[in-house]
Amino acid sequence: MKSDINHILEEAMELSPAEKAELVTSLLSSIDEPDREIDAQWQKEVEDRVKAHKRGEIKARSLQEVLAKYR
Repeated sequence: MKSDINHILEEAMELSPAEKAELVTSLLSSIDEPDREIDAQWQKEVEDRVKAHKRGEIKARSLQEVLAKYR
């Protein structure tokens, strides 16, 4: 197994930076299992915020306003 990994690594090192990035993204995606419960909670949060915005309960701010706060 170790020799297989070393062989793959040697081949990967010959890739262009863009190809390496694509390979890394694919490998990480293959082990990153989505958490459906967390995804559902975020979906509800987004929906709640959109509804609150439409009701006028919260105000949107421009990107410039937000960034200015941290400069």
